[in-house]
Amino acid sequence: MRSVPGRALRRARPLLLAPLLLLAASVPSPTAPRFTITLPSDLPSPVDGRLLLLISTDTSAEPRFQISDGPGTQLVFGMDIENARPGQSIRFEGDVVGYPFRSLADLPDGRYRVQALLNRYRTYRRADGHVVKLPPDMGEGQQWASKPGNRYSTPRWLEVRAGMAPASITLDQEIPAIAPPADTKWVKHVRLRSERLSAFWGTDVYLGAHVLLPAGFEEHPNARYPLVIDHGHFPADFTFVTEPPDTTVPCVYSERFRLDCYNRITLREEYQFFKDWTAADFPRVLLVQIQHPTPYYDDSYAVNSENNGPYGDAIQYELIPYLEKTFRGLGEGWARFTYGGSTGGWEAMAVQVFYPEQYNGAWIACPDPIDFRAYTVVNIYEDRNAYWLDSRWKQTPRPAARDWLGHVSYTIQENNLREAALGSRGRSGDQWDIWQAVYSPAGEDGYPQPIWDKLTGTIDRRVSEHWQQNYDLSYILRRDWATLGPKLVGKLNIYVGDMDTYYLNNAVYLVEDFLERTTNPYYAGEVKYGDRAEHCWNGDPTRPNAISRLRYAQMFIPRIPERVRKNSPAGADTASWRY
Repeated sequence: MRSVPGRALRRARPLLLAPLLLLAASVPSPTAPRFTITLPSDLPSPVDGRLLLLISTDTSAEPRFQISDGPGTQLVFGMDIENARPGQSIRFEGDVVGYPFRSLADLPDGRYRVQALLNRYRTYRRADGHVVKLPPDMGEGQQWASKPGNRYSTPRWLEVRAGMAPASITLDQEIPAIAPPADTKWVKHVRLRSERLSAFWGTDVYLGAHVLLPAGFEEHPNARYPLVIDHGHFPADFTFVTEPPDTTVPCVYSERFRLDCYNRITLREEYQFFKDWTAADFPRVLLVQIQHPTPYYDDSYAVNSENNGPYGDAIQYELIPYLEKTFRGLGEGWARFTYGGSTGGWEAMAVQVFYPEQYNGAWIACPDPIDFRAYTVVNIYEDRNAYWLDSRWKQTPRPAARDWLGHVSYTIQENNLREAALGSRGRSGDQWDIWQAVYSPAGEDGYPQPIWDKLTGTIDRRVSEHWQQNYDLSYILRRDWATLGPKLVGKLNIYVGDMDTYYLNNAVYLVEDFLERTTNPYYAGEVKYGDRAEHCWNGDPTRPNAISRLRYAQMFIPRIPERVRKNSPAGADTASWRY
């Protein structure tokens, strides 16, 4: 099922269509620069993947690390290769998808650093009957520029000009494997084969977890503990610093927070966490970070979906029981809690809503859109186009990101065109594509049905209806509160800055309106806003965002004993872990 291109622009004057006409499939230009990229001869046959050509004028890093949404981005052009031969030469010409230039023909003559990279795909034969080709996670958290096994070329300077003879590029480098983290006294690492996910994907799929043990774990062998899930993006390892930081390390300025020596601040807060975690009055709990990358993103959003598979059930009914059994968890819903920010904020709310009796509280910071009437700045149920404000006579682009003063750094269209260059069929491994992979039904080809046309922005209402019924958390609360509400009393706590970088506060306003004005029984949680705070404010009005974002555990874990007191059943173990 596909969107109908241009539906939102049917009444616009021809002159105003010019920006979108640039997005139409281009015809190879005889004067466009051309490149020939040779695949390594030692690759297994056939070769499938996304072949990227990266072009840069910035010498601060390799071009593969310089593709971004902001004004500092360099150039990328991408094309699918399928059933190619090892050693085959692939021609790059003007018809390949590019960002921010749509075509190689738009590239001015000049001297550039040029690099190529192959993001390799593997074939999955899923239990739903679909056969799809996707990039597997290789322990890096679904990052194409650093994925082990991907091949790339050594960057080199080239004189690029219109009509040039094809420049030859060889993929002469391979990204090495990543060594797994080692266990310590405090942090243990788990890798568990999921029966549910392996059955869905037709191959072995593993879930990972980093478990931070409470102080006194070894000294109290009979203690059993509450479990706290810290949801977020792919965690390489748990950062737990047990020694005072080196105060002489060279300072690194944070452009985001406009703070000098932010690296020293981070090190200081990491050590402070160790001191707080081991303090006599800090609750003794198991703190867990989960690794659950999919072929579409660095994590699954912790829910079941047609395209990712049953990640929600796999985490809830396979991984969590295993962790509780292995590390002496209490193993009951009243003794499980969750928190997170951004992606993790959405996940914390989603698992509390979808598994309401399996958790006793969620602290939800700067969540990804929890009401799709405010899918950032798009209402997917009423707006016709995601990229442009609905208008008869003009086209005003919808913004995607701003700073705390409202200055816009890129648009939704630009964001999506970058993803289109990095991967077709929702395979960019980035934000809009993972939302689509999680929320959309699978298409006839096995890939996620687009919520909107990637080139024109035209919204598909049939897909948005599926999103609403299955993943719009606000809609689900409104629809099901009579039965769901009694299980959620006191469990939903939401925090966001009123100048969130990605406009995520817009959806929170809509959810707050329902929770505060309509719920019966009353939801009995809290919704708070940070004044002029950008992404990802998490509810602490006493510290700047740059500091509070490093203190999630200290902010939320101390609230657990009171939640246990209120909701634990008679005879429950509420004492063995309180030493």
